[in-house]
Amino acid sequence: MAEQPKEVVTSKNYEIHLVEILEYSIEAFGYIQARLYFNKISQRVERLDKYYALYPECRHIRTKSQMYRNIVLDAHLIVYRIAKQRVEVLDIMHSASSVSKIRSTRKIHI
Repeated sequence: MAEQPKEVVTSKNYEIHLVEILEYSIEAFGYIQARLYFNKISQRVERLDKYYALYPECRHIRTKSQMYRNIVLDAHLIVYRIAKQRVEVLDIMHSASSVSKIRSTRKIHI
């Protein structure tokens, strides 16, 4: 179910947290496993250019337009916003994060 392609952009929050996840994963699981997980995350984000409507609306940030979506990936949640001209990847966080932390992603501007 490919949509009209859109540019994918990432926030500073996402980039910082992705590096933190990679560093933690290297310590906890080793370089190879960490790299595999990093690649898995990267592939999902890269495919958002065409498949941004594939993932469900973020249940903690409901809107009429369903512009806030999330990807649940193993232990993490990737929150993104579908804008008119692009897809904005707002943040990546542990899937057990508080509802208020997830909702705070609305305030992230790219």
